[in-house]
Amino acid sequence: MNIKLITLPRFTDPRGNLSVVEQNINVPFDIKRVFFTYDVPGGESRADHANKTLIEFIIAVSGSFTVSLDDGVEKKKVLLNKPYQGLLVNPMIWRKLEDFSSGAVALVICSDLYSEEDYIREYEEYIREVNKKN
Repeated sequence: MNIKLITLPRFTDPRGNLSVVEQNINVPFDIKRVFFTYDVPGGESRADHANKTLIEFIIAVSGSFTVSLDDGVEKKKVLLNKPYQGLLVNPMIWRKLEDFSSGAVALVICSDLYSEEDYIREYEEYIREVNKKN
C-alpha cells in the first residue's frame, strides 16, 4: 500500500516540545494547503474519499484517531496518536478518519490546492478507477 508513517524531528525542552514539518525535507512535496479538523462529535468520521493526484500528510496534533486505508486490494488501519508522527497518503488511496478521541485535532498538509475534480467520493467509482489501472 502506498502510504508511509513518518516520524518528524522532535526537540524536547522542559518548557514544551517542538516538531517541525518542512516541505521536501521530511514531507516529500511542496506544501500548497493546510487544514485541520476538530470538535468531531463521537461516532462521526471525516474524509471517506480518495484523491486522484493529491498527496496528504496527516498528523494527530492533539488526541488520537484511526485512519482506515484501502487501495482496492489491501485494507489497513493506522492509529495516529503522536504529534511528532504523520501518515503520508499518496494518490488513489481511499481514506477515512474515525474513532476520534475527545479533543482530537487532525492536521492535514496537502500537495495542492483544493479541487473538487480531484476527489472520488463514491467508493464504487473508486473501485472502478482502481480496476482500470490494474
